[in-house]
Amino acid sequence: MDVIRRMRPALGTFVEAGTHAGAGLPALDAAFASLDLAQARWSFQDPGSELSRINGGDGWVPVHDDTLRLLRLARSLMLASSGYFDFTLGGAQVQRGSLPDHGGLPALERGAAHDVELSAGAVRLRRPVRLVLDGIAKGFAVDLACSAMRRAGARSGWINAGGDIRVFGDIELPLALRGEDGGVRPCGVLRNAAFASSQVAAERDASFPADIIGPIGLAPQQGVWSVLARSAWRADALTKVAAIAPADVRGALLERLGGRLA
Repeated sequence: MDVIRRMRPALGTFVEAGTHAGAGLPALDAAFASLDLAQARWSFQDPGSELSRINGGDGWVPVHDDTLRLLRLARSLMLASSGYFDFTLGGAQVQRGSLPDHGGLPALERGAAHDVELSAGAVRLRRPVRLVLDGIAKGFAVDLACSAMRRAGARSGWINAGGDIRVFGDIELPLALRGEDGGVRPCGVLRNAAFASSQVAAERDASFPADIIGPIGLAPQQGVWSVLARSAWRADALTKVAAIAPADVRGALLERLGGRLA
């Protein structure tokens, strides 16, 4: 099958989109347009994003339907994982200097799932927490971009957003795993599935900027944590669960949550 591919910066990384030649550039254009919308809505760094409006809001904040979907997924996974995945840690990450401080009232270091109240078309925070979606939003954006490609006529294709990957249709994409030493090793192919990796390094690594914080009393474990799942949002989020969960429960927990270690 002849394929076409394009690469451009998006979501704080370089993103490659590809599809069969018959779908043409319109499918790739649709993918990148979808990714641009995701970045505009869910960036913590952008003080004008929907996420920043939620974090700085007083009362109900109107948001896009996709933002509501993302927050529902994040809240549900936080509950299902017993807090190993936590999207209320923006206050702690601001204090650590890994995220910018946009001002406003002092924020709690961490919150709880019930601090986030969702209704039709709007979000409200019950307490002064700062939501951060970096652990799930890139994967969710990849899923939306794949859906946009399908709507534009792509029968098959892929998105690779800096290692958050989803493949759909009859394309098989070669997969490689990155080790702590920076080397890569082949790991078969990816077809109709998603893959994501997160690294916990002994020291901060600019090539893996994620700041993973565990529940009180649990620190993330050093290593490169790679997860396979059906959807990219799930693979993305479960890399954080894999990094934090104790070794004796990690495999079973990931399986219960819909993923597995790669």
